[in-house]
Amino acid sequence: MGLGDLQTRIRRFPDGTRTAAEAAAAIGCELDQICKSLIFAADGVPVLVLMDGASRVDVELVRRELCAAKVTRAKADLVRETTGYAIGGVPPFGHRTRTRVLADRSLLEHDTVWAAAGTPYAVFPMEPEALIAHAGAALVDVRERTA
Repeated sequence: MGLGDLQTRIRRFPDGTRTAAEAAAAIGCELDQICKSLIFAADGVPVLVLMDGASRVDVELVRRELCAAKVTRAKADLVRETTGYAIGGVPPFGHRTRTRVLADRSLLEHDTVWAAAGTPYAVFPMEPEALIAHAGAALVDVRERTA
């Protein structure tokens, strides 16, 4: 499934949905119902992490999950090169290159999550199980825990 298959479900917002907070406000949903698509570099290799909009990724947990020596947030040029999309509009699937995908279990806490649809102005709803399957993601626990 690509983004083209979702055309009837895509919602566009003139004020933008670049951040999880902007998307949740535009949609009228909870922040944790947003699915963030974040690109990291694990030993220089791009990896996509899908995380709920209210949480942060624990880079150390990602590093351990991937058995990598070093994991960092990818720079904007690597994000576009890997996915074909700019930061703020990266969808969870349909990327330019095939990338390893990790999905945090927190996404399963809702019946529906909302993800970017290729631009900072568009999102689409999907059941989290279906989204994770279409993304080819491994289900993991990489959410940063607060004390």
